[in-house]
Amino acid sequence: MSPRRSYDQYCSVARALDAVGDRWTLLIVRELLAGPRRYTDLHADLPGVSTDVLASRLKDMERDGMTARRRLPPPGAAYVYELTARGRELLPVLQALGTWGQAGLGERRPTDAVRAHWFALPLLRALEGEGLVEVRLEEGTFHLRVGAGDGPVYGDGPAPRDPDARLVLDTGTCTAIGRGESTVAAAVRAGRIEVTGDGTLAKALREA
Repeated sequence: MSPRRSYDQYCSVARALDAVGDRWTLLIVRELLAGPRRYTDLHADLPGVSTDVLASRLKDMERDGMTARRRLPPPGAAYVYELTARGRELLPVLQALGTWGQAGLGERRPTDAVRAHWFALPLLRALEGEGLVEVRLEEGTFHLRVGAGDGPVYGDGPAPRDPDARLVLDTGTCTAIGRGESTVAAAVRAGRIEVTGDGTLAKALREA
């Protein structure tokens, strides 16, 4: 395991950056906010990271108490990584970084990778209330737990149960929301988001 690197400054910001300031660390947190992930799944959804760097970051994060590694029971029998309670406390940090980064998002570049679930955190910021929301994009389907307490805040694929709301939209609309150019309510009113479902969230979006 690599030795801990430090700014050696008696400052809470510096201490935080000692733990999460390395490249890829916060993006690993973004992926693990979906719940336990296997190493191969993490590597697939972090295009550009080397296997050595990913393994090193995961070891550092486990040492710093942000992640834990456990073995799934049979028939899975694979190891997964998951956030600890301390790791989950980084959600508002990522939300704040996402808000700050909206202005610099710009148009998608030809070299930019994209995964459907990367739109989860911008939509989570944009939605109010509580409930399970399924989101369908051209790139794929994911679900959000709006107002969730402990545990995963989003996940790949369809919702695990009947969601409180289903949103169908195109990537352009989702990008506009992520860049702060539109709200979810405005996109619903403009017919750019189709909302179905009988939950409180769906009704609130249709009436907004």
